[in-house]
Amino acid sequence: MIKHAGGAAHLRIARPTDRLDEVVAFYEALGFERVGGFVDHDGIDGVMLGHDGASYHLEFTHQRGHTVGGAPTADNLLVFYVPDAATWSSVTASIEARGLVPVPAANPYWDQHGRTYEDPDGYRVVMQQSAWPPA
Repeated sequence: MIKHAGGAAHLRIARPTDRLDEVVAFYEALGFERVGGFVDHDGIDGVMLGHDGASYHLEFTHQRGHTVGGAPTADNLLVFYVPDAATWSSVTASIEARGLVPVPAANPYWDQHGRTYEDPDGYRVVMQQSAWPPA
């Protein structure tokens, strides 16, 4: 972990999309909340999504007049480790109640203790029912 005088660094994972509204709705269905955003900053719109108190957030941007396409492979993943089984069951039930359906993982390892969901751009998110680092 990168640390500085004020503590641990905050991580932003950023990527462009051609389907900003759909991608934001997908991650909100996963339980993310809007923590920021901007409209028409030099022709770019963006939304930041995160969880209260987390040391990370996701940023999705769309540049008007540009096309970025989808995920290069089905194994481009964000993995969230949820060690408590009851919490994991509650999280995945909430996700699926919002209409999202798990997809088979490209790597079968993730299907052993997790569920994989695919966003509108083809990027995948794994909700893994285990601790990190693994025991």
